[in-house]
Amino acid sequence: MKTEKLKMKKMYRSQKLLEFTRALLFLPFTFFILHCSAQRDTTKRQTIDITSSYKPVLRNAVKINLSASPLAADTSRPRLAYDIPAQNLFFAYQPISLKPLALMQDTGLQLGVRNYVKAGFGNYTTPYIAAAVSFGDGKKSLVNLYGNYISSKGKITNQNFSELHLKGTGSVFSTRTETYGRVGIDARQYYQYGYDHALHTYPKDSVSRKYQDFSVAAGLRNIAVNDANINYNPNVEAHIFSRDNKINESTLILEAPVEKKFGESVSFKVAAKADITNFTNKTAAVNTNITNNLFQVAPELVFNSDKFTFHGGATPSWDNGKLSVLPNVYGEAQLQYNVLRVQAGWVGKFIKNSYQSLSMINPYMADPSFLMNTKQVELYGGVKATIGKHFSFNAKAAFLTLYNTPLFVNDFNDGKSFSIRNESKMNALQIHGDMSVVNQDKFTLTAALDVNTYTGLKDNNNAWHLIPLQLTGSFRWNAFKQVLLKADLFAFSGAPALLKNNTEIKLKGTDLSAGTEFKINKKFSAWLDFNNVLDNKYQRYYNYPVYGLNVIGGIIVHF
Repeated sequence: MKTEKLKMKKMYRSQKLLEFTRALLFLPFTFFILHCSAQRDTTKRQTIDITSSYKPVLRNAVKINLSASPLAADTSRPRLAYDIPAQNLFFAYQPISLKPLALMQDTGLQLGVRNYVKAGFGNYTTPYIAAAVSFGDGKKSLVNLYGNYISSKGKITNQNFSELHLKGTGSVFSTRTETYGRVGIDARQYYQYGYDHALHTYPKDSVSRKYQDFSVAAGLRNIAVNDANINYNPNVEAHIFSRDNKINESTLILEAPVEKKFGESVSFKVAAKADITNFTNKTAAVNTNITNNLFQVAPELVFNSDKFTFHGGATPSWDNGKLSVLPNVYGEAQLQYNVLRVQAGWVGKFIKNSYQSLSMINPYMADPSFLMNTKQVELYGGVKATIGKHFSFNAKAAFLTLYNTPLFVNDFNDGKSFSIRNESKMNALQIHGDMSVVNQDKFTLTAALDVNTYTGLKDNNNAWHLIPLQLTGSFRWNAFKQVLLKADLFAFSGAPALLKNNTEIKLKGTDLSAGTEFKINKKFSAWLDFNNVLDNKYQRYYNYPVYGLNVIGGIIVHF
């Protein structure tokens, strides 16, 4: 046992001695490596080589597949700062003089040319011709010449009339202004046939009413905004009017409207006007000289916005030296965007009554012995509406006070002429409504209704020959590309007339007209009109029945 222990101790010691000897031999070698590392040259670039079996590979592009489902629509509504008006056309109803023959409205197809001649012939020996010629480019200068003539011979003795109208207008344009002028000649011939032909026989020249009017006008207006932001349009107009070269009337009208704008919403207007008339009657029986002058100054403040419009002012007027201050306050408000508007106002105006203007209303009147202007003060309210893209209507109710209104009463001797009776003051309740259905230039339907109730008369028992109820209408339809169909309606009821035995009657009538136009080619069109289709020989003025059914047709030449 001891011997084995001694052997094991010797082997253990030998092993320890061997490990110690290895450590001593390894230590100098370690110091040698560290020393060599400290002496390494760091100025040289060191590189490391890496060897790898990985190889980068580009993947194949993925094909874009289009989706069959559409993108979702953007339903957000932007708020626009501008106002887009309804795409409608609005037609202004203008009073026209009434003639024994229902007037025809020229509604020739728009063929895209500026010059034309329209000619035709009809029963009642009715020749008709109208023409228009234009010169200039419309940018530097423009001249327009117009003319028309019509005449008829009725079945009643002296139931004849003729009308000739000639007019020329011209403008010269600069970069900022337009200088314009106008000259016109009107010749109208009527005969007083409203008498009992079994009792009376008159020479033709004794019942003739031949009116002639020569007029000239000129003015200057700005067509571009100037540095002062002022708009102006001074103009002058003169008329020389006569009847059978026996009675003369001269009129001079001077106007000077000026507008100053303060921004986009506010403006101030001033309009000055002088209307001077001198009437002379030097026949053997009567020697009359009448002056009828009207002077006005109208200052006005205007405010415009998208939803509200206001006009406020007054109009001092001197009617033959007598001062009257007329109101001029009116406005319009939008209740629903581009659909409904309300309007209200308190306005006044003077209606200038001259021999010329009165003869346009009633050509069978006697020569006037006095001339007085009509003053009208109106308080009104109403609504305007546009429904959809094609329909619009206007409704208005007004209370009027009228001063010095001329009324026409038959001459009690034979009834062929009308004397003027003045009504110093009367009231009128007026209800007006109109509507229109418009589809661009393809289809147009308009209608208007006027109801007037006259009360409070001081000098007459009734408003002689004024119309209490009136209905008008118009229809235009381009049925095909080359065909235009048209119709017009005029109906009235309740116009009072005074007979020689001091009794009253009520006049009424209906006049329906129809027509068509056919475009043959670019230069030629044919037209045909049927007037008074119902053959209603009504009397607009007592003792003066109009023509019955009359037909007239012809051609239109464009060049």
